[in-house]
Amino acid sequence: MAALGPLHGRENSIVSTLVVLFTTLKNIRSAELTNTTFRKQGSQDCQPDIAFYLGSSFRLPPLENAPIDVNVYGAPQLTIEIASTTLSDDLGRKRLLYERLGVQEYWVVDVSVATVFAFAVADGGSRQIRVSQVLPGLEMTLVEAALQRSRTQEDGEINRWLLQVFND
Repeated sequence: MAALGPLHGRENSIVSTLVVLFTTLKNIRSAELTNTTFRKQGSQDCQPDIAFYLGSSFRLPPLENAPIDVNVYGAPQLTIEIASTTLSDDLGRKRLLYERLGVQEYWVVDVSVATVFAFAVADGGSRQIRVSQVLPGLEMTLVEAALQRSRTQEDGEINRWLLQVFND
């Protein structure tokens, strides 16, 4: 694994917090998993930076250190990769892997320019979107604005701004 610096860690934290605040305030049932391995028989394992089970029908996997069996627990609805050195791999090979895994939505955060590439996954393929389908109403421009703010603002300031935006 390549060494990761504060830019990767900070963007990971900002995106994670944004999704958690959004699901909390919009009363969307969620469970976040960071750096967790997902396994689907006949497919390569994957370990997204962040994954979320979302909605009313998911079953929480047991708290153990074994990979999550996607055939038993299903794929997370949202997976997110923070690309500091792996952008082309995240947009290419990993996107195909998450399509096969059965996620519903996949985001790639390009930390060098604070841009989010979001994809809706369906019917064995994916298409780029600018408004989340698994987090209804959440626009990628808002995620990107939060990432831009992380360049000059501390977490509390960003979180207060997000709370204000989500409550409007």
